[in-house]
Amino acid sequence: MTWLRAFGEVVRSGLTIEETRLEPLLALRTAAGVAIVIGAALWLRSPAYAASAALGAYSAGGATFQRTWRPRKVIALGAGAGLALSTFVGYLAAGRLVTFLPLLAVWAFAAGMAWAVGSTAGIVAATTVGSMLVTVTLPTSVGRALEHAGIIALGGVVQAVLILLFPIRRWGAHRDALADALAAVADYARRLRHDPTAPFDPEPLMTARDAAAVTPSQARTRPPVLHGPRGLAERIRPVVAALADPDVGAPAEGPGRDRARELLNAAADVLDAAARSIRRGTPAGVPPGSADVLRVDEKHEVLEGPARQAAERLVELLGEALEIAGSGGARGTAPTPPGPAGARFLVRPTMFRLVPVVVRAVRRELRWDSPVFRHAVRLGAVATVGYLIAARLPLGHGYWAPIASVMVMRPDFHRTYARAVARLAGTLAGVTLATGMVRALGPDAHVFGALAVVSVGLSYTLIRTGYAYSQCFTAAYVVFLLGMGGQAWEQTVPERVVLTLLGGALATLAYVVFPAWETPRLPGRLADWLAANGRYAAAVLRSYAEPTREHRADMRRALLESRQARAAWQEAYDQARQEPVRPRGLTSREAQEAQEALKGFGRAAMLMESHAPRADSRVVPEAEHFAEALEADTAQAAVDVREHRNPHWGRMEEALNAWQDAASNRSPVVREAELQKRALEDLATAVSRTPLERDVGSAREDQRVQAAAAAHVDGSGAAHRGG
Repeated sequence: MTWLRAFGEVVRSGLTIEETRLEPLLALRTAAGVAIVIGAALWLRSPAYAASAALGAYSAGGATFQRTWRPRKVIALGAGAGLALSTFVGYLAAGRLVTFLPLLAVWAFAAGMAWAVGSTAGIVAATTVGSMLVTVTLPTSVGRALEHAGIIALGGVVQAVLILLFPIRRWGAHRDALADALAAVADYARRLRHDPTAPFDPEPLMTARDAAAVTPSQARTRPPVLHGPRGLAERIRPVVAALADPDVGAPAEGPGRDRARELLNAAADVLDAAARSIRRGTPAGVPPGSADVLRVDEKHEVLEGPARQAAERLVELLGEALEIAGSGGARGTAPTPPGPAGARFLVRPTMFRLVPVVVRAVRRELRWDSPVFRHAVRLGAVATVGYLIAARLPLGHGYWAPIASVMVMRPDFHRTYARAVARLAGTLAGVTLATGMVRALGPDAHVFGALAVVSVGLSYTLIRTGYAYSQCFTAAYVVFLLGMGGQAWEQTVPERVVLTLLGGALATLAYVVFPAWETPRLPGRLADWLAANGRYAAAVLRSYAEPTREHRADMRRALLESRQARAAWQEAYDQARQEPVRPRGLTSREAQEAQEALKGFGRAAMLMESHAPRADSRVVPEAEHFAEALEADTAQAAVDVREHRNPHWGRMEEALNAWQDAASNRSPVVREAELQKRALEDLATAVSRTPLERDVGSAREDQRVQAAAAAHVDGSGAAHRGG
């Protein structure tokens, strides 16, 4: 992608309105927390204290809107404590540049490394850098600095208390994650009716698994309906795929295919009803026609062999889903997963036991080629340089420039540039709106405080519709807050616009100077996914060779590793498509073809998993030999892909030929093994090239990129002429 086209995508993404469900009650509760602390500080102390209290309450409230499975009270308290600490430490070093600049650089670097833990930690840590830059200008002594830090922490406490007193949709995020997983499998079943090889995105299942991990104290209060349905969705997914596949399930045409379509449609209806029941906490009805389809008539059933086995298994699993849909989350009515009591929930470490986990995560990212580490270096450098440049300008409130940089910077190119565009657009709109109101109303601290609260509420309401629209009311909130403190709008508004532009320019320039492109990493990500898929397929095969509980546990672990590798590849692939970097190692077409081949390989392993034998079933010794050959070949192929060599599948082909000769008939597992071999051959075709083909492919890729850029420019020009 060229820089011109990349900038066009950046502007479009930064100003796009995201279609999401608004949560006005949550926004109202959080805005009420800001109103309480502002009103109390104005009444008891001064506008300066009210500004500190508003900063703590606003930032702590904003942190509770981030995607996290921790209790929101804990997030609010943690954010308030971090803001208070950064404020006090920053004031102690703020007397001289020789002490403050190193502290700012180290603090910003640590905030960047917080992305190793997750996006929520990274965003909350970035707000503490902003707090350090803003509030060091307010206190006049160490005692006053302690008071301001305490007031900021009090803002987080107020938000936590409001969450405790007025819970809104308790366990709502967890319910939504589980319902989305069931709805995703329902959508998959519907698509299989028309496309038997339709792809499935495992992200909803991965999100549901993250949401299912709870601390022991959370496990005691979690609704019963959240205990078992995630595993149900996991088990239904391979069964519907096996039923729809014409190679191992229902025939491609005829009464068997019609019966399979009826079962898939009924499965979708039942799963949608279960999802609605979990999301709302009330019973949900299933269409009577769908319930009738699930009755298997032994005499008149048209499906035979593996297809009939899959249909019977699907009806059995959907019976559990019907119980969920009819229970509405009532206590004791939701099915629970099998196993000992201690294994009925995924354990999430408590806040204190999270410390070694955080340390290990940060240590893993302390390497030069890590995007998180490079982001931390950029963040520390830009915050320091921005503070120095703004301090030399004849403008007040120089901290706005580094704050703008810190708040828009992300570990990847596209989000950093999109947020820079969105912040500038939102700031211009917000300060224009707020300036007009300030001029019309005149100086009044209480009126400005009320307007600041209204702006906060609107900012929280629109926080998930797009950064630009939320930032518009955040900018208005800052203008009203400064007006409450007695600052003249003639000074604050132009300064904020200029310094926001400066901060955004520094953030975007930093990524050009010290980037962390994902395009060169695509071969490595593809190799990791290939190796993980190979281990998963081998684990499934070993469960055929020796169907034991240990092998099923190994199969489950390998499946989770495969999903993580696929998610890492998908994230890198999506980012690489938006980067203005010439492809290295894999062209965009090769990457797409390799991705489709590996999806097919994983799908074949999933189909094989759907027929995995039980503990008392007949063993298949040939499966063990094929598993060893498959795992060895995929591991070596991963090395070859990473080092730009052509992969080969010699051992796997020999083992499959021996298996086919030993098999008395064309069993489904042999056909699924052939599907795996075919998918790996497609992968080899996608990534294998001679030196001449590599040169020609690179030239064709350059021509394709230039042609796409020219078409984009011509299209834009035609649109302007037509307008």
